Amino acid sequence: MTIKRPTPVADTEKKASRAGRNLPAAIAVGAFLGFGVIAILVFAPHLWIPVVALAIAVATHEVVRRLRTAGFAIPVVPLLVGGQAMIWLTWPFGTAGALGGFGGTVVVCMIWRLLSGGLKDAPVNYLRDVSTTVFLAAWIPLFGAFGVLLVYPTDGGWRVLCLMLGVVFSDIGGYAAGVLFGKHPMVPAISPKKSWEGFAGSLIAGTTAAVLAVTFLLDKPPWVGVPLGLMLVVTGTLGDLIESQVKRDLGIKDMGTLLPGHGGIMDRLDSVLPSAVATWIVLTLLA
Repeated sequence: MTIKRPTPVADTEKKASRAGRNLPAAIAVGAFLGFGVIAILVFAPHLWIPVVALAIAVATHEVVRRLRTAGFAIPVVPLLVGGQAMIWLTWPFGTAGALGGFGGTVVVCMIWRLLSGGLKDAPVNYLRDVSTTVFLAAWIPLFGAFGVLLVYPTDGGWRVLCLMLGVVFSDIGGYAAGVLFGKHPMVPAISPKKSWEGFAGSLIAGTTAAVLAVTFLLDKPPWVGVPLGLMLVVTGTLGDLIESQVKRDLGIKDMGTLLPGHGGIMDRLDSVLPSAVATWIVLTLLA
């Protein structure tokens, strides 16, 4: 009698954690990106602008490519060019530059899609495609512009670092608590692996990191870190859920494959982008 041996599990499946990640690859890539960001913010803060501009361009291309595969007609050229305008116009014009770039991008994209079939034929699914394009313009480059706006004050590098530390430690706390204690799903219809226990871990770790960062990096009262930490946890969690729903609508697992263990650039930015807006609001109003 021949005994059947079990089929070997693929290496990627062996390495996958309970949270669905290739953990060694995710840690290695995360450490590399983290040290790179810290080095830029400490030694050359204004290099943050081209770094964000490049990341926004790649993330936008990833999402547009997925949408076009699903049948959407997204005006990619004006969206990419307008996204760069939103980022770079913040340098001379601040928030007015970002908002002006956004408004101009929307207008050009609306006209571009309207005339995409020529003057004789009316475009098909115009409302769907333009609405999606406006959503993308706000979701990726406009939110990214707020991350750039953080770097311009004299303590700008530390402000960006407050954002990154809050998001990273929120993610770490949520991941650890979810893996160790997660039993009650938050929104199983959107993201089955997210739990209320993980969210509690995010609140503890993210808020603690924000309080310490604001106190020691910005020399502000510790209480400023409390609303910042809470906002970062909420926006980071919701940002992740928003991208999960978009991917669920498109029937895909990741937006891209550029970062092993993470997916694409957009899969890494999903929680950072709305958190950049929250950080800019809190630190502008309170710090």
